[in-house]
Amino acid sequence: MRMWAAVLVLGLAVSSCQAEFGPPTLNISLDDVPEERWATLTKVFDADFLQKAAAEVIDSTVPKWVHHAVKPVVMALEKYIPQPYAGEIRGLAAHFGGSLSDVIILNFAYEVSAFCTSVIAQDKKGNVYHGRNLEYPHPVLRNLTVNVVFLKNGTEAFRGTSFAGYIGLWTGQSPNKFTVSGDQRGSEHWWNWWKNVVSAFIFRRSPVSWLVRETLEKAENFQDAVMRLSKIPIITGVYYIVGGVQAGEGAVITRDRTGPADIWPLDPVNGEWYRVETNYDHWRPSPSRDHRREVANKALNATGQNNINMETLFKVLSLSPVCNGITVYTTTMSAATPDKYSTFVRPPSCRHN
Repeated sequence: MRMWAAVLVLGLAVSSCQAEFGPPTLNISLDDVPEERWATLTKVFDADFLQKAAAEVIDSTVPKWVHHAVKPVVMALEKYIPQPYAGEIRGLAAHFGGSLSDVIILNFAYEVSAFCTSVIAQDKKGNVYHGRNLEYPHPVLRNLTVNVVFLKNGTEAFRGTSFAGYIGLWTGQSPNKFTVSGDQRGSEHWWNWWKNVVSAFIFRRSPVSWLVRETLEKAENFQDAVMRLSKIPIITGVYYIVGGVQAGEGAVITRDRTGPADIWPLDPVNGEWYRVETNYDHWRPSPSRDHRREVANKALNATGQNNINMETLFKVLSLSPVCNGITVYTTTMSAATPDKYSTFVRPPSCRHN
């Protein structure tokens, strides 16, 4: 333990992965019609690059024969996609010259393989900090990562970190209200997952990242966010990690499609001042091949509640294997100090030791 603490004090120089760059920031006005909201992407990304990157993500996630086979299904589903998402997807296809079916498939491809680590922690003064690593096995996403500020009446309504061409959010902040991140729960084969998508729209269930965005826009506070993220039907299981602005406002929500399987709140009064969630139910052991949870727990204990802040949380999230070869970005945030929202794209050298 002493050696571990010493490594932390020295800045984790040996085993940490250093931040590479901050992504660009886009302003998206919710006052614009949905079809025009994402036009600003054309000022940051070349259309040909986006088309090639989208094809790479789709081809590495969805078998080509499945991609071609489901196109008619995708077009039939288009009429079930709710607003404003349907309009935004149509706008993206128009602005970047892609087919509507490809943009729909791209957006759902991102719902498949989001391996992540999320941490919620409270310091001795009652400040709540939230950090997350988002992991995808698509290297091109490092060059597609963007911070998105959603505006209403010219002022910030909420913000998040996403990928160019993707309308959902896995990471976000509603200023002075709450923060939220989503981690994939379990794993499903793509073809089974696609059946879920089809049935989801017929039964009006939400993609998990769309519920994050909807909650950021509509929830009034931490408690409202937890209720929405717990109860609204979604297409597949997920972990929603939520942080608030008051002491004790932090929870990991383990979701089934129709409701919560478990809600695991912070309990700082009894010494449980942080929660770590990866991609497994917290009451079960992680697989023997995956040590992210154990390493993060150990690092947080070594850091201590007196020393937790945005900087030390970033260091915990930089430890291998918490940060690894498929970590795309790290975000740290605290709803009570929304101006400190920070995202860094991580280098491919961020690998398991």
